Amino acid sequence: MAPEPTVAARIAQLIECFSAPDADPAWLLCGRHPGDAVAFTVVEPGGSWNDLTFGELGERSERFAGVLKDLGIGRGDRVATLMGKSADLVTVLLGIWRVGAVYVPLFTAFATDAVSARLTASGAKVVVADAAQSPKVPAGEWAVLVAGSADEQVDGTHRLAELMACADPVTGSVPIGGDGDLVHMFTSGTTGAPKGVVHPLRYVAGWQAYLEFGLGVRGDSVYWCGADPGWAYGLYSAVVAPLALGVRSVLQHGGFDVAATWATIAALGVTDFAAAPTVFRALGTSEVPVPQGLRLRRLSSAGEPLTPEVNEWAVPALGLAVHDHYGQTEVGMVVGYPHHPDLEVPVVAQAMGVALPGWAVTVLKEGAGTPAAAGEPGLLAVDVAASPLMTFTGYAGGRSAADRFTADGAYYLTGDLASRGEDGTLRFSSRDDDVIIMAGYRIGPFEVESALAQHEAVAECAVVAAPDPVRGEVVEAFVVLRTDVPVGADLERELQTHVKQRYAAHAYPRRVHIVDSLPKTPSGKIQRARLREILSAAAR
Repeated sequence: MAPEPTVAARIAQLIECFSAPDADPAWLLCGRHPGDAVAFTVVEPGGSWNDLTFGELGERSERFAGVLKDLGIGRGDRVATLMGKSADLVTVLLGIWRVGAVYVPLFTAFATDAVSARLTASGAKVVVADAAQSPKVPAGEWAVLVAGSADEQVDGTHRLAELMACADPVTGSVPIGGDGDLVHMFTSGTTGAPKGVVHPLRYVAGWQAYLEFGLGVRGDSVYWCGADPGWAYGLYSAVVAPLALGVRSVLQHGGFDVAATWATIAALGVTDFAAAPTVFRALGTSEVPVPQGLRLRRLSSAGEPLTPEVNEWAVPALGLAVHDHYGQTEVGMVVGYPHHPDLEVPVVAQAMGVALPGWAVTVLKEGAGTPAAAGEPGLLAVDVAASPLMTFTGYAGGRSAADRFTADGAYYLTGDLASRGEDGTLRFSSRDDDVIIMAGYRIGPFEVESALAQHEAVAECAVVAAPDPVRGEVVEAFVVLRTDVPVGADLERELQTHVKQRYAAHAYPRRVHIVDSLPKTPSGKIQRARLREILSAAAR
């Protein structure tokens, strides 16, 4: 048996594999694995579950590829989904990549306006939506396919199951090469409208490296990432990277529930579990007891800073520390406490960890572009030349990415502040001024404010993060009303509902503060930092 490659050699192998000029996503993510191996275990809300093998996934995706071919979809065309975790979702994804098309993920909590904006910006030609989600897909230049069952047909749509039953399977697949477009997704819109990010196929190398080294997933792991595949972390950690590695991944259909989570972990013998810190907080504070006889071996979190109380519960209750990990849509996962036995370092509370394999991460002096001294706060940055897994060069549609790089292009700037210890351990200080991280979801204030501003009662508004003991942060809004608008008892609920309907169900403001004016700079910019200070002071 050949010896295991070194970490550096393994990173080089992955880059070579996913960067090849003839790299084929359908083969890399499915076709090269044994047909009888389990790709996904899909858990239904009632607790029942079914296995989907790579062979079955291949056959199903060939039929969906036939549907796309009949619709005239080919290489480079954008195909979106508005779907929850299911066998249908992974079938659709692999079918998209089988014909060389590009996947556009949409978060199921988005309302119609947010869905429409992303479909238009990406140039999507087809949308596949779960039956319950399909009413949120507006009429447009795109065809709409409905997955699952529904009581009544929605005008202008087609049933996915019926189309797949009639389509001729596409047994081949399209090589797109390492630089070929794989995914077209959007940032959370922290400083304006959401930015489109197109991931090439070689971007997957970084996520497989993360699965192997950051999460420590092995061939005998029973792996479950609970993140939503509508966002980068859930898509790549729960779906794409496990497909690339050829290991089983658990997909639990439906929303988060403490009892259901413990039941799945116990019933399937989950060994590796990754989720947002909010999930771990909920598990630790719930009255639902921890089941006996769990097989958990590795716990990981991402999406928001890991606060100390999580491990204050997890270590005594589970005998395991949760390892914090950090990344961004543009670059993937770059910092964390790796689980791989050759890379593990002691977990320190309120620290981010170290640079993960394939990445060189440093802290720069603000305004200088040179490395900060150990312990000195500065800008968290990726050394581009020394990070072989780096693929990001700019945003889709020609949107400027100048503020993401130093003037000489040597460093990618995350927009977050951190400090670096003598041993290379990174400690998070704060994030960019505007982003709100709630339960692992990055929420940009721009779209929430845009939705609020469309209400007839609102003259001006600002949205900021407020501290929350369970979610880490929640959205709160400061609103200036139009002249002569009365402050009724139901106004706050009305504004919250308005945001849910116009933007997304998860991003509504938990509180709405009616104020006479908003603090501004002399140039007229709203001082959100001042609003955050007010909320932080009130929480003490």
